[in-house]
Amino acid sequence: MHAPDSRPVVSEAARQCLRMHLSDGVGPIRFVRMLKHFGGIDGALRATATELARVDGIGLATAEKIVASRGRVDVDGEVEAARARGVRIVSLLDREYPPALKTIADPPPCLYVRGSIEAADAVALAIVGARQCSRYGAEQAERFAALACRAGLTVVSGLARGVDSYAHKGAVSAEGRTLAVLGCGLNHLYPPDASELAEKVVRHGALLSELAMDVPPDEKNFPRRNRIIAGLALGTLVIEATARSGAMITARLASDYNREVFAVPGRLDTPQGDGCNLLIQKGEAKLVIGMGDILSELGAAGKLLMQAEDGAALSEAATAPKATRSTESLDDTQRKIVGIFDSEPMSIDALAEVTGISPARIAASLTTLQLTGWVKRVGGNHFDLVTDPKK
Repeated sequence: MHAPDSRPVVSEAARQCLRMHLSDGVGPIRFVRMLKHFGGIDGALRATATELARVDGIGLATAEKIVASRGRVDVDGEVEAARARGVRIVSLLDREYPPALKTIADPPPCLYVRGSIEAADAVALAIVGARQCSRYGAEQAERFAALACRAGLTVVSGLARGVDSYAHKGAVSAEGRTLAVLGCGLNHLYPPDASELAEKVVRHGALLSELAMDVPPDEKNFPRRNRIIAGLALGTLVIEATARSGAMITARLASDYNREVFAVPGRLDTPQGDGCNLLIQKGEAKLVIGMGDILSELGAAGKLLMQAEDGAALSEAATAPKATRSTESLDDTQRKIVGIFDSEPMSIDALAEVTGISPARIAASLTTLQLTGWVKRVGGNHFDLVTDPKK
C-alpha cells in the first residue's frame, strides 16, 4: 500500500496529447498514426486540415472536424477536474506510461490515474469473468487473485460486479497490487455501489480510465476498456463467462496481443461455464487448476516468481542479476533480443523491426529479461543490455 502520488497532475507532453485526445474524430489508432506521420505531437497539433487528410485513415471531412475542435478543447478545465479528484493524466509520451500497453495497436493516448502505477505492475495478470457469477466463481476469483499477488503479480480487472470485484478483493486481502480499468470517466463510478472497494483499489494500486473525467457510464465504452485490461497484463485468466460476454472479448484481445490466455474449467449445467469450456476445448486457453499452471507459461519471469515467497523477488532480481550469462535458459525470442543489442540502447519498436517479432511479444520478453538481469530500462521506452551482471 502506498501514499498518494505527489507528482504533477499532468506533464507538458500530456497536456498536448490531451488536447488532441479530446478533439472530435480522434481515436487511439488515428492518434498513433498522426504521431508517426508528423514525428510527434507538436507537428500533429500544428497540422492544417489538408496536411491531416494525408494521414492514413483520415479523410478531409475528419481532418476539418479535428482542426475545428482542437482549439475549443478546454484542457485547463479537464486538468482542474482531474486535480479536484486526485487524478493524474499520463500520456503515451510520458515515461511512466505502462510499457506493455504502449505496444498494442490502439493504446489509449491518455490514461487518467487515481492512485499510482508502479514499474512492477508490468508483471500483471488480468482476471475477468461473469458479473452474475456463482459462489464457486467468486471463490476462485478471490483465490487466484490472492495467489497471484503473493507470487508477485499485479491483478488487473474492471471493478464490475461478480468476478471482477472478487478479483480486486482477493488482491486487497493479500496486500497486493491491483489496477481497475473503468468504462467511464473518473468523476463517475460504475457500478455505483462499488465505492468502498474502489477506495481500497486506490490504496493498493489505481483506478484507470482513458475517458474524459465527466464521461458517464455507457455500455458502448465497456468493450473498449477491455483492450486496456488485456493490454496491461502478461496474461488473462477467465473465470466463469458466457459464450458471448465481455470476458470473452478480453480473452480474444489478449490472444491478439500475443499474451497468454488461461481459463478455469466451468460447470456444464450453467451458461456461465460455457465460455471457459469453449476456450479450453478450442485450445485458445490453457486449463488452470492452480497458480503453477499460470506461472509455468510466463517463461523465465514465471520461474522466478515461483521461487519467491513474496513479491520481493522482483526488486531483488532487478537489482541483483545472476552472474551466469549463458543464453541456454532463454527462449528463442529472448535470445534474438539479447543478440541484437550492440553499443546503443534500443526501443521496443526498433527491436521489433530488426527481429520481425511483434512489439507485444518484444515487450513481454523484455519484462522477463529485466527480471532475470539481462537488460535494463535506460529511459522512456528504451532498453540496454546489462554488460556486467555484477553491477
